[in-house]
Amino acid sequence: MVASNFSPVKLSPDAASVKKTGAFALMDSLHRHGVEHIFGYPGGAILPIYDELYRFEARGELKHILVRHEQGASHAADGYARATGKVGVCFGTSGPGATNLVTGIATAHMDSIPMVIITGQVPRAAIGSDAFQETDIFGITLPIVKHSYVARHARDIAWIIAEAFHIASTGRPGPVLVDIPKDVGLEECDYVPVNPGDVKLASYRPTVKGNPRQINAAIELMSTAKKPLLYVGGGAILANAHEEVKTLAHRFQIPVTTTLMGLGAFDEHDPLSVSMLGMHGTAYANFAVTGCDLLIAVGARFDDRVTGKLDEFASRAKVIHIDIDPAEVGKNRRPDVPIVGDVRQVLTQILDRLDELNLPEETITQDWLAEIERWKRDYPLEVPQPEGALSPQEVIVEVGRQAPNAYYTTDVGQHQMWAAQFLQTGPRRWISSAGLGTMGYGLPAAMGAKVALPDEEVICISGDASFQMNLQELATLAQYNIKAKIVIINNGWQGMVRQWQETFYGERYSSSNMSTGMPNFELLAQAFGVKGMVVRSRDELQGAIAHMLNHDGPVLMDVQVKSNENCYPMVAPGKCNAEMLGLPKEPPNFG
Repeated sequence: MVASNFSPVKLSPDAASVKKTGAFALMDSLHRHGVEHIFGYPGGAILPIYDELYRFEARGELKHILVRHEQGASHAADGYARATGKVGVCFGTSGPGATNLVTGIATAHMDSIPMVIITGQVPRAAIGSDAFQETDIFGITLPIVKHSYVARHARDIAWIIAEAFHIASTGRPGPVLVDIPKDVGLEECDYVPVNPGDVKLASYRPTVKGNPRQINAAIELMSTAKKPLLYVGGGAILANAHEEVKTLAHRFQIPVTTTLMGLGAFDEHDPLSVSMLGMHGTAYANFAVTGCDLLIAVGARFDDRVTGKLDEFASRAKVIHIDIDPAEVGKNRRPDVPIVGDVRQVLTQILDRLDELNLPEETITQDWLAEIERWKRDYPLEVPQPEGALSPQEVIVEVGRQAPNAYYTTDVGQHQMWAAQFLQTGPRRWISSAGLGTMGYGLPAAMGAKVALPDEEVICISGDASFQMNLQELATLAQYNIKAKIVIINNGWQGMVRQWQETFYGERYSSSNMSTGMPNFELLAQAFGVKGMVVRSRDELQGAIAHMLNHDGPVLMDVQVKSNENCYPMVAPGKCNAEMLGLPKEPPNFG
């Protein structure tokens, strides 16, 4: 749903208009929609907006966080949104400022994160003339936004912002771009405020309640299944459906696996949890999905990193697929019972219907649960303790032990997968780029989460290669005293690239060794005004983590680990989920 021009302005019948600029209309509208923090970087085309922002900041109505690169702004707004469930907001100017936001917009789009992105644009008369710092950011971002606007008139801005927030946060969330030409920001208009709730988009009314016939069909499959499995994705987090997932799992004694995006939707300490499935999921989760006879997909999209060889994924199972986005239902795997709707509401409908039918509490055989328990015993996740070196796994386990309730962000690579395997977090406390796999995401995302939740512990787990993608945001941490903690799992490599080159490319390590030219991260942090630390041995680890957590300010801790540790289990490309590398023994035979 994309529009290059806005419809005629709609006036509230009881609203009084006053002469204001487009920039004022924007800032006032953001304030009215509950925005407290904006992440951004100024430039020529967006200066009228920053000039008005100056006044709003002076009155204490908004707070702007000046990043050091626009990509940092988009990732920070993304982390802010994931941690809170609110719409994240970021600013960038025209041309390179706008294009620097693109990776962050694509990251949010892939993971369904609600954001409103404001870009400055050259004046209306100059659009299309290849003016200085002109890019068609509207066209560039068409495939990676939920909706787009170009504000052609100042009078339209209040309604544009109201619609942008509604669209970004309703149904399947996503990023919305608003491009504002410089002269529109300066233009005066009869400004009429538009408040949240004023917008009623007839063309955008997502289905939120499941079809009753499909609800009954789902219950019928659930009541006869002997080996059911709940497969829970990021949609359950976005819909705040964790309590409903828990209730359904316990009602039927259904084991639960989650995707990378779904981590935190179900308590991994619960005996019914089999943790994450997929390429680097647990062996027992992958065995469970291979052996189940009913797969209940809740807010998940059957991503290739989850399914492995698609035609062998849950090939013995009937499938119930619950999702707010009808485009996802049946896209990769045809379900036996498709249910389009908000997953929280649909699960509530299922639970209410179960109460009406008064079905038995437990219908599955205990053999299924016993089989899963055997797999957990026989194929545990391992935490190696190599002689003379730290393993990445033991570092992450110790961080998680000392900060069990922290909000965790990650970058992308081996450290991300180890963090997913060993950190057991709650809803919204796992913040990671899943669909796009964006290196450089972790630090600015932690910055956004910490700005949103200053009283919570926020820890970024990064790798030495990923961290260098956006390390300039250390300056932002220092300027605003954003007390996030960064732990670099430093193995001197692009770790996941090295593992693939070792496993699939004959140990030809082409351009993956990062040790030459590696900065001294401790001194680098100090140069930015951030506390730097380095850990080289197991004896130092526990005390160093405690010191990091107790420090009243941002910290960068460089933990030097074994250089050639591989992340297992691993489902090789094109293989069935039950065929994993790195298992301690032969996998079970599923026939």
